[in-house]
Amino acid sequence: MATQRQIPPASAALELKCIARFPRMRALYWDGDVLYASRGYELLQGKITGATVVWQTAGHYQPEWWRKISSASRLGFRLFRDGFHALTTLPTNDRVAAVPKAIITLASGETEFCVSHRVLRGTRPLHIASTPDGHVYWGEYFDNRHREEVHIYASTDHGLTWKVAYTFPKGAIRHVHNIVYDKWEDCLWVLTGDNGLECRILKASCDFHTVDVMISGNQQARAVAFVPTRDALFFSSDTPFEINHVYKFDRRGNLQKLASISSSSIYGCRVGDAILFSTMIEPTEVNRDQQARLYGSKDGQNWQSLLAWHKDIWPKGLLQFGNVVLPDGINTSNVLALTAVAVQNDDLQTSLWSLEPIAG
Repeated sequence: MATQRQIPPASAALELKCIARFPRMRALYWDGDVLYASRGYELLQGKITGATVVWQTAGHYQPEWWRKISSASRLGFRLFRDGFHALTTLPTNDRVAAVPKAIITLASGETEFCVSHRVLRGTRPLHIASTPDGHVYWGEYFDNRHREEVHIYASTDHGLTWKVAYTFPKGAIRHVHNIVYDKWEDCLWVLTGDNGLECRILKASCDFHTVDVMISGNQQARAVAFVPTRDALFFSSDTPFEINHVYKFDRRGNLQKLASISSSSIYGCRVGDAILFSTMIEPTEVNRDQQARLYGSKDGQNWQSLLAWHKDIWPKGLLQFGNVVLPDGINTSNVLALTAVAVQNDDLQTSLWSLEPIAG
């Protein structure tokens, strides 16, 4: 059942207009007005000029032979979780990405990604973070039923080699959901889950010499999507056990619940002054919505449901929950990019949208 919401005043409302669609493409990362996306194991980059996108190949990755077969079909791609799952670009124009069971690096001027780290626990991290000095970070994301220690890895040589930068001791957390760089405080925000005190939002120095727990202890601190702004940090909760919400955590340490959302949320982004979060179709006794939704706010206070997609006919879990992927990075284009997955009509399709305020 979709969460009821209050319609924001017209002066605070947003309207979306689709300006382009690209089948079999996944949006990954914004580098200013350049959007990185993948089609199978090919990385593409497109410069956004108005409603026009000119795509060119940025690099390739050669997976195991059988993944070339599985990724050739839409359902095979979904079943085996093929393709690129995370990406970051560095000031040196090197790129670091996550694919199934590996962290891969594309050196500036090269055309083929090489494996720089084999992922031994889990399939891949959910996100990769980088800082202006070219340091790169990712946290382990694996089932971890026995609550073994969990590592955060860092690279100071543009993703060529990796070392453990920080370790959560045994029993502390289940896994790392996200690491996000905050340019306003020159720090990293680390999000972990999944139960009780394992749900944490931590603030870390970029060398991990200091790591402080800022929010913890309940399912509303279980988060993946996290969007820093100059004055506050916005995040959405990712819990199957309670109604989910969007929160504002201001720079003075005040936490405010802004709006309820219809289901678990694991993607968020910023487009101009607008902040957006998406939800997935992961029905539970509490979250019963059968649509993946996109929520947005022009001013950070008034929130509205902007778009919605119904789940397709294929089984949840095995062939993925319906979801809306929002790319990482800093977007200066004022265009929203999103990728719908496991939904009717738009499965594995990236679309671009203009955001216009509704005239009051």
